[in-house]
Amino acid sequence: MNFNLSEEHKMIRDAARDFAQAELLPGVIERDNKQQFPDELVKKMGDLGFMGIMVDPKYGGSGLDTISYVLIMEELSKIDASASVIVSVNNSLVCYGLEAYGSEEQKQKYLTKLATGEYVGAFCLSEPEAGSDATSQKTTAIDKGDHYLINGTKNWITSGGRADVYLVIAQTDRDKGSHGINAFIIEKGTPGFDIGPKEDKLGIRGSDTHTLQFNDVKVPKENRIGVNGSGFRFAMKTLSGGRIGIAAQALGIAQGAYELAIKYSKQRKAFGTEICNHQAIAFKLADMYTEIEAARMLVMKAAADKDAGENYDKSSAMAKLYASKVAMEQTIEAVQIHGGNGFVKEYHVERLMRDAKITQIYEGTSEIQKIVISRSILRD
Repeated sequence: MNFNLSEEHKMIRDAARDFAQAELLPGVIERDNKQQFPDELVKKMGDLGFMGIMVDPKYGGSGLDTISYVLIMEELSKIDASASVIVSVNNSLVCYGLEAYGSEEQKQKYLTKLATGEYVGAFCLSEPEAGSDATSQKTTAIDKGDHYLINGTKNWITSGGRADVYLVIAQTDRDKGSHGINAFIIEKGTPGFDIGPKEDKLGIRGSDTHTLQFNDVKVPKENRIGVNGSGFRFAMKTLSGGRIGIAAQALGIAQGAYELAIKYSKQRKAFGTEICNHQAIAFKLADMYTEIEAARMLVMKAAADKDAGENYDKSSAMAKLYASKVAMEQTIEAVQIHGGNGFVKEYHVERLMRDAKITQIYEGTSEIQKIVISRSILRD
Protein backbone atom coordinates (compact mmCIF):
# COMPACT_ATOMS: atom_id res chain seq x y z
CA MET A 1 0.00 0.00 0.00
CA ASN A 2 1.29 3.42 -0.96
CA PHE A 3 -0.49 6.35 0.67
CA ASN A 4 1.60 9.01 -1.08
CA LEU A 5 0.30 11.02 -4.02
CA SER A 6 2.21 10.89 -7.28
CA GLU A 7 3.80 14.06 -8.59
CA GLU A 8 1.08 14.28 -11.24
CA HIS A 9 -1.62 14.02 -8.60
CA LYS A 10 0.06 16.73 -6.54
CA MET A 11 0.13 19.02 -9.58
CA ILE A 12 -3.57 18.39 -10.25
CA ARG A 13 -4.43 19.06 -6.61
CA ASP A 14 -2.39 22.26 -6.56
CA ALA A 15 -3.98 23.50 -9.80
CA ALA A 16 -7.46 22.96 -8.33
CA ARG A 17 -6.40 24.63 -5.07
CA ASP A 18 -5.03 27.67 -6.91
CA PHE A 19 -8.22 27.99 -8.94
CA ALA A 20 -10.42 27.70 -5.87
CA GLN A 21 -8.47 30.34 -3.98
CA ALA A 22 -8.12 32.76 -6.89
CA GLU A 23 -11.48 32.33 -8.60
CA LEU A 24 -14.03 30.73 -6.26
CA LEU A 25 -13.20 32.46 -2.98
CA PRO A 26 -13.86 36.05 -4.13
CA GLY A 27 -17.63 36.45 -4.24
CA VAL A 28 -18.49 33.11 -2.63
CA ILE A 29 -20.43 34.76 0.23
CA GLU A 30 -22.32 37.01 -2.21
CA ARG A 31 -23.22 34.06 -4.43
CA ASP A 32 -24.52 32.22 -1.38
CA ASN A 33 -26.59 35.20 -0.24
CA LYS A 34 -28.06 35.82 -3.69
CA GLN A 35 -28.41 32.15 -4.67
CA GLN A 36 -26.38 33.07 -7.73
CA PHE A 37 -25.30 30.35 -10.16
CA PRO A 38 -21.58 30.74 -11.04
CA ASP A 39 -21.97 30.88 -14.83
CA GLU A 40 -18.58 32.38 -15.64
CA LEU A 41 -16.81 30.13 -13.15
CA VAL A 42 -18.37 27.05 -14.73
CA LYS A 43 -16.96 28.14 -18.08
CA LYS A 44 -13.53 28.55 -16.48
CA MET A 45 -13.79 25.13 -14.86
CA GLY A 46 -14.64 23.74 -18.28
CA ASP A 47 -11.54 25.39 -19.75
CA LEU A 48 -9.44 23.74 -17.03
CA GLY A 49 -10.92 20.34 -17.79
CA PHE A 50 -12.83 20.08 -14.51
CA MET A 51 -16.20 19.38 -16.18
CA GLY A 52 -14.98 16.18 -17.87
CA ILE A 53 -12.21 15.01 -15.56
CA MET A 54 -12.46 11.27 -16.24
CA VAL A 55 -13.81 11.44 -19.80
CA ASP A 56 -11.65 10.03 -22.59
CA PRO A 57 -9.79 12.84 -24.43
CA LYS A 58 -11.32 11.66 -27.72
CA TYR A 59 -14.61 13.04 -26.37
CA GLY A 60 -13.04 16.27 -25.10
CA GLY A 61 -12.32 15.11 -21.57
CA SER A 62 -9.20 15.29 -19.42
CA GLY A 63 -8.71 11.52 -19.31
CA LEU A 64 -7.72 11.55 -15.65
CA ASP A 65 -8.38 8.90 -13.00
CA THR A 66 -10.82 8.87 -10.09
CA ILE A 67 -8.09 9.83 -7.60
CA SER A 68 -7.59 13.05 -9.59
CA TYR A 69 -11.34 13.64 -9.54
CA VAL A 70 -11.42 13.26 -5.75
CA LEU A 71 -8.50 15.67 -5.32
CA ILE A 72 -10.16 18.31 -7.51
CA MET A 73 -13.51 17.88 -5.76
CA GLU A 74 -11.92 18.29 -2.34
CA GLU A 75 -10.12 21.51 -3.25
CA LEU A 76 -13.18 23.08 -4.86
CA SER A 77 -15.41 22.03 -1.96
CA LYS A 78 -13.11 23.57 0.64
CA ILE A 79 -14.08 26.95 -0.81
CA ASP A 80 -17.43 26.59 -2.61
CA ALA A 81 -19.55 23.45 -2.38
CA SER A 82 -22.10 25.02 -4.74
CA ALA A 83 -19.52 25.05 -7.52
CA SER A 84 -18.23 21.61 -6.67
CA VAL A 85 -21.66 19.93 -6.84
CA ILE A 86 -22.06 21.26 -10.38
CA VAL A 87 -18.74 19.58 -11.20
CA SER A 88 -19.75 16.39 -9.38
CA VAL A 89 -23.08 15.93 -11.15
CA ASN A 90 -21.62 16.76 -14.55
CA ASN A 91 -18.75 14.29 -14.06
CA SER A 92 -20.09 11.41 -11.97
CA LEU A 93 -23.67 11.19 -13.15
CA VAL A 94 -23.96 12.75 -16.59
CA CYS A 95 -20.59 12.30 -18.32
CA TYR A 96 -19.94 8.91 -16.73
CA GLY A 97 -23.43 7.69 -17.57
CA LEU A 98 -23.13 8.68 -21.20
CA GLU A 99 -19.58 7.41 -21.65
CA ALA A 100 -20.27 4.06 -19.96
CA TYR A 101 -23.73 3.34 -21.39
CA GLY A 102 -24.45 5.74 -24.24
CA SER A 103 -24.23 5.01 -27.95
CA GLU A 104 -21.42 6.42 -30.03
CA GLU A 105 -23.88 8.84 -31.63
CA GLN A 106 -24.97 10.06 -28.18
CA LYS A 107 -21.36 10.50 -27.11
CA GLN A 108 -20.49 12.52 -30.19
CA LYS A 109 -23.59 14.68 -29.92
CA TYR A 110 -23.69 15.32 -26.17
CA LEU A 111 -20.66 14.02 -24.29
CA THR A 112 -18.19 16.07 -26.32
CA LYS A 113 -19.95 19.26 -25.24
CA LEU A 114 -20.55 18.21 -21.64
CA ALA A 115 -16.93 17.20 -21.09
CA THR A 116 -15.64 20.62 -22.12
CA GLY A 117 -18.18 22.62 -20.14
CA GLU A 118 -19.90 23.96 -23.26
CA TYR A 119 -22.98 22.14 -21.96
CA VAL A 120 -23.99 21.57 -18.34
CA GLY A 121 -25.74 18.32 -17.50
CA ALA A 122 -28.43 17.32 -14.99
CA PHE A 123 -29.41 13.90 -13.65
CA CYS A 124 -33.14 13.42 -13.04
CA LEU A 125 -34.09 10.50 -10.82
CA SER A 126 -35.80 11.85 -7.67
CA GLU A 127 -39.53 12.50 -7.60
CA PRO A 128 -42.03 13.71 -4.96
CA GLU A 129 -42.69 10.06 -4.01
CA ALA A 130 -39.50 8.43 -5.30
CA GLY A 131 -36.47 9.73 -3.44
CA SER A 132 -34.75 6.90 -1.59
CA ASP A 133 -37.13 4.38 -3.20
CA ALA A 134 -35.95 4.83 -6.76
CA THR A 135 -38.05 1.92 -8.05
CA SER A 136 -41.27 3.88 -7.38
CA GLN A 137 -40.98 6.00 -10.51
CA LYS A 138 -44.20 7.80 -11.39
CA THR A 139 -42.70 9.50 -14.45
CA THR A 140 -43.75 7.44 -17.45
CA ALA A 141 -42.23 6.93 -20.88
CA ILE A 142 -44.80 5.37 -23.20
CA ASP A 143 -43.40 3.62 -26.26
CA LYS A 144 -45.01 5.15 -29.36
CA GLY A 145 -43.02 3.29 -31.99
CA ASP A 146 -40.42 5.78 -33.24
CA HIS A 147 -40.48 7.84 -30.04
CA TYR A 148 -41.42 7.86 -26.36
CA LEU A 149 -43.96 10.16 -24.74
CA ILE A 150 -42.79 11.27 -21.29
CA ASN A 151 -45.01 12.58 -18.50
CA GLY A 152 -44.17 13.25 -14.86
CA THR A 153 -42.34 15.36 -12.31
CA LYS A 154 -38.73 15.36 -11.11
CA ASN A 155 -37.70 17.05 -7.86
CA TRP A 156 -34.52 18.55 -6.39
CA ILE A 157 -32.62 18.53 -9.66
CA THR A 158 -29.13 20.04 -9.38
CA SER A 159 -28.41 22.48 -12.24
CA GLY A 160 -32.09 22.08 -13.09
CA GLY A 161 -32.48 25.60 -14.44
CA ARG A 162 -29.07 25.95 -16.07
CA ALA A 163 -28.52 22.55 -17.65
CA ASP A 164 -28.57 22.01 -21.39
CA VAL A 165 -28.89 18.22 -21.27
CA TYR A 166 -30.99 16.17 -18.85
CA LEU A 167 -30.71 12.43 -18.20
CA VAL A 168 -34.22 11.42 -17.16
CA ILE A 169 -35.22 8.12 -15.56
CA ALA A 170 -38.78 6.99 -16.35
CA GLN A 171 -41.05 3.94 -16.13
CA THR A 172 -41.93 2.26 -19.43
CA ASP A 173 -43.49 -0.98 -18.19
CA ARG A 174 -44.72 -0.93 -14.58
CA ASP A 175 -45.46 -4.67 -14.60
CA LYS A 176 -41.74 -5.37 -14.97
CA GLY A 177 -40.80 -3.31 -11.90
CA SER A 178 -37.17 -2.18 -11.96
CA HIS A 179 -36.69 -3.99 -15.30
CA GLY A 180 -39.31 -1.74 -16.90
CA ILE A 181 -37.37 1.49 -16.30
CA ASN A 182 -35.42 3.41 -18.95
CA ALA A 183 -33.07 6.39 -19.10
CA PHE A 184 -33.47 9.15 -21.69
CA ILE A 185 -31.59 12.19 -22.93
CA ILE A 186 -33.80 15.28 -23.08
CA GLU A 187 -32.61 18.68 -24.25
CA LYS A 188 -33.68 21.97 -22.69
CA GLY A 189 -36.36 23.65 -24.75
CA THR A 190 -38.05 20.43 -25.84
CA PRO A 191 -41.81 21.13 -26.14
CA GLY A 192 -43.71 20.15 -23.00
CA PHE A 193 -40.61 20.30 -20.79
CA ASP A 194 -41.08 23.02 -18.14
CA ILE A 195 -38.73 24.16 -15.37
CA GLY A 196 -40.29 25.16 -12.05
CA PRO A 197 -39.11 27.90 -9.64
CA LYS A 198 -35.69 27.67 -8.01
CA GLU A 199 -35.66 26.06 -4.57
CA ASP A 200 -34.70 28.32 -1.64
CA LYS A 201 -32.23 26.04 0.14
CA LEU A 202 -30.42 25.83 3.47
CA GLY A 203 -27.03 25.26 1.83
CA ILE A 204 -25.28 24.98 -1.55
CA ARG A 205 -27.33 28.05 -2.40
CA GLY A 206 -25.18 28.99 -5.38
CA SER A 207 -26.19 25.81 -7.19
CA ASP A 208 -29.41 25.69 -9.16
CA THR A 209 -32.08 23.31 -7.81
CA HIS A 210 -35.47 23.01 -9.51
CA THR A 211 -38.55 20.86 -10.00
CA LEU A 212 -39.03 19.73 -13.60
CA GLN A 213 -42.32 19.00 -15.32
CA PHE A 214 -42.74 16.75 -18.37
CA ASN A 215 -46.06 17.04 -20.19
CA ASP A 216 -46.30 14.84 -23.29
CA VAL A 217 -42.60 15.37 -24.03
CA LYS A 218 -41.73 13.62 -27.28
CA VAL A 219 -38.32 11.92 -27.11
CA PRO A 220 -36.88 10.11 -30.15
CA LYS A 221 -35.95 6.43 -29.76
CA GLU A 222 -32.27 7.24 -30.37
CA ASN A 223 -32.27 9.25 -27.13
CA ARG A 224 -32.89 6.21 -24.97
CA ILE A 225 -29.69 5.19 -23.16
CA GLY A 226 -28.86 1.50 -23.44
CA VAL A 227 -31.18 -1.41 -24.15
CA ASN A 228 -34.85 -1.37 -23.24
CA GLY A 229 -35.37 -1.88 -19.49
CA SER A 230 -31.81 -1.03 -18.43
CA GLY A 231 -32.60 2.35 -16.85
CA PHE A 232 -32.64 1.25 -13.21
CA ARG A 233 -29.29 -0.52 -13.47
CA PHE A 234 -27.93 2.54 -15.28
CA ALA A 235 -29.13 4.81 -12.46
CA MET A 236 -27.80 2.63 -9.63
CA LYS A 237 -24.36 2.10 -11.17
CA THR A 238 -24.06 5.77 -12.02
CA LEU A 239 -25.00 6.74 -8.46
CA SER A 240 -22.29 4.46 -7.05
CA GLY A 241 -19.70 6.62 -8.78
CA GLY A 242 -21.62 9.72 -7.78
CA ARG A 243 -21.22 8.75 -4.14
CA ILE A 244 -17.46 9.04 -4.53
CA GLY A 245 -17.88 12.59 -5.79
CA ILE A 246 -20.18 13.57 -2.92
CA ALA A 247 -17.89 11.83 -0.41
CA ALA A 248 -15.05 13.96 -1.78
CA GLN A 249 -17.25 17.03 -1.51
CA ALA A 250 -17.99 16.22 2.14
CA LEU A 251 -14.29 15.66 2.76
CA GLY A 252 -13.49 19.06 1.24
CA ILE A 253 -16.13 20.84 3.31
CA ALA A 254 -14.73 19.26 6.49
CA GLN A 255 -11.13 20.03 5.51
CA GLY A 256 -12.00 23.62 4.66
CA ALA A 257 -13.69 24.10 8.03
CA TYR A 258 -10.73 22.55 9.84
CA GLU A 259 -8.25 24.84 8.08
CA LEU A 260 -10.30 27.90 9.00
CA ALA A 261 -10.62 26.68 12.61
CA ILE A 262 -6.92 26.04 13.12
CA LYS A 263 -6.01 29.40 11.56
CA TYR A 264 -8.49 31.21 13.79
CA SER A 265 -7.33 29.33 16.90
CA LYS A 266 -3.79 30.62 16.34
CA GLN A 267 -4.98 34.24 16.08
CA ARG A 268 -7.76 34.52 18.65
CA LYS A 269 -6.61 35.12 22.22
CA ALA A 270 -8.43 34.35 25.48
CA PHE A 271 -7.12 34.34 29.03
CA GLY A 272 -3.79 35.74 27.91
CA THR A 273 -2.89 33.28 25.15
CA GLU A 274 -4.00 32.01 21.74
CA ILE A 275 -6.98 29.71 22.15
CA CYS A 276 -5.14 26.84 20.44
CA ASN A 277 -3.03 26.67 23.62
CA HIS A 278 -6.09 25.79 25.68
CA GLN A 279 -6.55 22.03 25.94
CA ALA A 280 -10.29 22.26 25.25
CA ILE A 281 -9.56 23.73 21.80
CA ALA A 282 -6.42 21.70 21.12
CA PHE A 283 -8.33 18.46 21.71
CA LYS A 284 -11.12 19.60 19.38
CA LEU A 285 -8.53 20.21 16.67
CA ALA A 286 -6.93 16.82 17.30
CA ASP A 287 -10.29 15.08 16.94
CA MET A 288 -11.13 17.06 13.80
CA TYR A 289 -7.83 16.20 12.14
CA THR A 290 -8.12 12.50 12.98
CA GLU A 291 -11.72 12.18 11.81
CA ILE A 292 -10.98 13.99 8.56
CA GLU A 293 -7.95 11.80 7.84
CA ALA A 294 -10.05 8.69 8.44
CA ALA A 295 -12.65 10.00 6.00
CA ARG A 296 -9.91 10.75 3.48
CA MET A 297 -8.69 7.14 3.61
CA LEU A 298 -12.20 5.83 2.89
CA VAL A 299 -12.69 8.26 0.01
CA MET A 300 -9.33 7.39 -1.53
CA LYS A 301 -10.03 3.67 -1.11
CA ALA A 302 -13.30 4.01 -3.01
CA ALA A 303 -11.57 5.98 -5.77
CA ALA A 304 -8.75 3.43 -5.95
CA ASP A 305 -11.28 0.58 -6.20
CA LYS A 306 -12.97 2.30 -9.14
CA ASP A 307 -9.66 2.95 -10.88
CA ALA A 308 -8.61 -0.69 -10.37
CA GLY A 309 -11.83 -1.96 -11.94
CA GLU A 310 -13.01 -3.46 -8.66
CA ASN A 311 -16.61 -3.39 -7.46
CA TYR A 312 -16.89 -0.08 -5.63
CA ASP A 313 -20.53 -0.19 -4.52
CA LYS A 314 -19.66 -0.92 -0.88
CA SER A 315 -16.55 1.24 -0.63
CA SER A 316 -18.29 4.24 -2.21
CA ALA A 317 -21.24 3.86 0.17
CA MET A 318 -18.87 3.64 3.16
CA ALA A 319 -16.97 6.69 1.98
CA LYS A 320 -20.10 8.78 1.52
CA LEU A 321 -21.67 7.63 4.79
CA TYR A 322 -18.61 8.42 6.88
CA ALA A 323 -17.32 11.53 5.07
CA SER A 324 -20.74 13.20 5.21
CA LYS A 325 -20.97 12.43 8.94
CA VAL A 326 -17.53 13.93 9.47
CA ALA A 327 -18.45 17.01 7.40
CA MET A 328 -21.51 17.68 9.52
CA GLU A 329 -19.80 17.10 12.86
CA GLN A 330 -16.57 18.94 12.13
CA THR A 331 -18.20 22.01 10.59
CA ILE A 332 -20.22 22.31 13.80
CA GLU A 333 -16.97 22.13 15.77
CA ALA A 334 -15.40 24.77 13.52
CA VAL A 335 -18.28 27.14 14.27
CA GLN A 336 -17.84 26.40 17.98
CA ILE A 337 -14.12 27.16 17.87
CA HIS A 338 -14.89 30.48 16.21
CA GLY A 339 -17.33 31.30 19.01
CA GLY A 340 -19.58 34.26 18.20
CA ASN A 341 -17.64 34.92 15.00
CA GLY A 342 -18.59 31.46 13.79
CA PHE A 343 -22.15 32.70 13.50
CA VAL A 344 -21.08 35.53 11.19
CA LYS A 345 -21.01 35.03 7.43
CA GLU A 346 -17.65 36.70 6.77
CA TYR A 347 -15.85 33.89 8.61
CA HIS A 348 -17.20 31.28 6.15
CA VAL A 349 -17.65 28.43 8.67
CA GLU A 350 -21.41 28.94 9.08
CA ARG A 351 -21.82 28.48 5.30
CA LEU A 352 -19.70 25.33 5.35
CA MET A 353 -21.89 23.99 8.16
CA ARG A 354 -25.02 24.66 6.10
CA ASP A 355 -23.46 23.13 3.02
CA ALA A 356 -22.40 19.99 4.91
CA LYS A 357 -25.94 18.82 5.68
CA ILE A 358 -26.91 18.05 2.11
CA THR A 359 -24.03 15.55 1.76
CA GLN A 360 -25.95 13.28 4.16
CA ILE A 361 -29.03 13.47 1.92
CA TYR A 362 -28.43 13.69 -1.81
CA GLU A 363 -27.26 10.87 -4.07
CA GLY A 364 -28.51 8.45 -1.43
CA THR A 365 -29.23 9.35 2.20
CA SER A 366 -27.01 8.03 4.98
CA GLU A 367 -29.71 5.49 5.73
CA ILE A 368 -29.60 4.21 2.16
CA GLN A 369 -25.81 3.90 2.37
CA LYS A 370 -26.24 1.68 5.41
CA ILE A 371 -28.62 -0.52 3.42
CA VAL A 372 -26.03 -0.83 0.62
CA ILE A 373 -23.24 -1.62 3.09
CA SER A 374 -25.23 -4.09 5.18
CA ARG A 375 -26.46 -6.00 2.12
CA SER A 376 -22.91 -6.23 0.85
CA ILE A 377 -21.35 -7.50 4.08
CA LEU A 378 -24.16 -9.98 4.70
CA ARG A 379 -23.79 -11.31 1.14
CA ASP A 380 -20.01 -11.80 1.47
